[in-house]
Amino acid sequence: MTDLTLAKSLKIITAALARAKELELKPLSVVVLDAGGHPKASQRQDGASMLRYEIASGKAYGALAVGAGSRWLNAQAETRPHFLEGLSAVSGGKIVAVPGGVLIRDRKGAIIGAVGITGDSSDNDEICAIAGVEAAGFTADGG
Repeated sequence: MTDLTLAKSLKIITAALARAKELELKPLSVVVLDAGGHPKASQRQDGASMLRYEIASGKAYGALAVGAGSRWLNAQAETRPHFLEGLSAVSGGKIVAVPGGVLIRDRKGAIIGAVGITGDSSDNDEICAIAGVEAAGFTADGG
C-alpha cells in the first residue's frame, strides 16, 4: 500500500520517537500531514514545550508548500530572505523554515505527505523524521 493511511502515519510517529529515545533526545512533537497539508496524526511527548505542535506542523507544511524538505527552505532563508518573507506572508505565517520537515514520497516518487518534528536540534529532529518515514516503507526527502 502506498497511501498515507492513519496506520502508516502512526507508524511514522512511533518509529521517529523510538529513534529519539535511542539518541536520548529532548522531548519531541511530531506531526504528519497529508499531501494537502491536513493533519493525519500527531503526538507530543511529555515535557515538550508549548507551541511544539505548531512548529512541527509548520516544518511539514513548509515542505509541502514548496515540494522540498525544510532544510532547503532554511538554505533559502539564508540566501534569499525576501523569498521566505513573501512565502511566510502568502502562507499566513504557517511555514517554519528550519530542518525537521521531511516530505513523504511513495514508491513512484509522488509526494503523499510530510512529517515535521521539533524539540531537539533541527538536525536531530530531521534524523528522527527520516527514520520514521523509512520505517513506514516510504522514501524520506529532507531537501
